[in-house]
Amino acid sequence: MSATFSLARYPETLAVVRLAPGAEVPEWAESSSLFSITATAAETSLICAGRNVPRKIPHQKPFTAFCVTDELAFDQVGVLVTLLGPLAEAGIPIMTVSTYDTDWILVPTAEADRAEEAWRRTGHQVAPAVPSHLS
Repeated sequence: MSATFSLARYPETLAVVRLAPGAEVPEWAESSSLFSITATAAETSLICAGRNVPRKIPHQKPFTAFCVTDELAFDQVGVLVTLLGPLAEAGIPIMTVSTYDTDWILVPTAEADRAEEAWRRTGHQVAPAVPSHLS
């Protein structure tokens, strides 16, 4: 059996937003459990709370975020393959983001329960995220 992981499911509705290359982060882009800015020569993408994204801005939502809660090492091999395989087999589309400490998997909110089921069937654990408050 391959490695198994623990994931936390976050309650917020997230959006993936496409902005112009070099765009500033707009005031409406609210932080949530996951707030990410990725800039390339072709675009600036945000992952942010979905509630205030203007309709005229290109975006996709709603997404639910799952975070790997296990401690991951930079030289650890196969984490995403292990976690994304069951979702691919179930026909669930995903988007991933990696941070210094962990990996995040976004799934369409309508597919979040099915994603949990797919992970559990393959030995992974999924639990509600424990809220953390910044002071």
